[in-house]
Amino acid sequence: MRSAKRTEKLVVKENTAAAMFDMTSAEFRQLVAQGTLPSPEKIGNLKRWRVDLLHAVFDAEAARPEEELTL
Repeated sequence: MRSAKRTEKLVVKENTAAAMFDMTSAEFRQLVAQGTLPSPEKIGNLKRWRVDLLHAVFDAEAARPEEELTL
């Protein structure tokens, strides 16, 4: 019998990506437009953010605490 595994998301919608950073979608879009956060990938007509890239941005920022993300 197979054990049930929780599927990890590879990509997320804008509102989910914003929630990962505890910010509004408008704040998230502004940081994407500034190039601070990665742009979405297109999957057909959908725009989705890669979870691994969002984690990488956070990890890199955590390694440089003297620099602040500005809105």
